[in-house]
Amino acid sequence: MWIVIAGALAIGLSLGLLGSGGSILTVPILTYAVGQPDKLAIAGSLAIVGSIALIGAIPYARRKDVVWRSVFWFGLPGMAATVAGSQLAAFLPGALQLTIFACVMLVAAARMLRGGVAPAALGAVPPLPQRRRYIVRDGMAVGLLTGVVGIGGGFLIVPALVLLGGLAMRQAIGTSLVVITLNAYSGFIKHALQLAALNLRLDWSVIVQFIVIGGSGAVAGNLVGARLPQQRLKQGFAVMLVLMGAFMLWREAPRLWGAS
Repeated sequence: MWIVIAGALAIGLSLGLLGSGGSILTVPILTYAVGQPDKLAIAGSLAIVGSIALIGAIPYARRKDVVWRSVFWFGLPGMAATVAGSQLAAFLPGALQLTIFACVMLVAAARMLRGGVAPAALGAVPPLPQRRRYIVRDGMAVGLLTGVVGIGGGFLIVPALVLLGGLAMRQAIGTSLVVITLNAYSGFIKHALQLAALNLRLDWSVIVQFIVIGGSGAVAGNLVGARLPQQRLKQGFAVMLVLMGAFMLWREAPRLWGAS
């Protein structure tokens, strides 16, 4: 029980503080701590992260820190790509999905440790139509990852909204939470239909516990986020991602090789 409480709080705090990282924690916790089968954990993660992100987005929306124009350009293409990724996931073995997931964790950690890309590093800021194309492209890439491995993709969404959308950090976090909600729910519906075909049943008691506790963590993270150094938080979170990603590769690589 304490694992569920601690894990759900960590997921919520991550989403509330950084606008990302929730699903990167959810799948490993459901798989290795709770003991759920891989495909069940990925589907459950989408329901949990989508709901916690929705709870976390409400205070941002009330403060008008959600840019709905960016939700449209980033979120709608992402939802379509999420459905496509969920369809693709039906043909992938669970060990491969978790191996991809671990690699994504390591990429996310590298981005956080590097501190992101400064706007100056991009050279001249592209014109608005080109930036919108980039945002649509990134939205589709995030949606595809969401569908295949069950991640919300906030670690990709937030930098894209800041650098390409021109949003302030708090606006990027609030907008990211709305996009994560849309992508996660789109993917969950598709995955739930696939689970029914495999005769797998979601454990709604675990999902509800994660949503309630994680939602509280998201609200708490939102309240204290302005008082904490964001860069230090990202660095600490990145170190945890490296450790967890390495552990997942260690666990899943032998399964993947054995299946091949």
